[in-house]
Amino acid sequence: MLAFKTLTLLNKKWFMDDVTIMKNKAKEYLDNADEKTIKMIYAMLEIDAQSDWWDDLPESAKESINRGLKDVENGKVTNHKEVIKKYEKWQS
Repeated sequence: MLAFKTLTLLNKKWFMDDVTIMKNKAKEYLDNADEKTIKMIYAMLEIDAQSDWWDDLPESAKESINRGLKDVENGKVTNHKEVIKKYEKWQS
């Protein structure tokens, strides 16, 4: 379980580093973009800010996702290698 938590923390750090790189590149792009491009990006961001995909999900999907998140919090997870080993006989 410790290995899973360590891997999760490493993945979060990698993702945060990756997001930081993307933010910096986006800022550079905006600094050099023409007016039309900036207006298009702004409009896209405004539309995105007005809607949240979570709100569009059916209640059954939200409940399923929340159950899965609770399972993860409670350590009710199975390592990917264990799943592959268990079901390898069905792989082609």
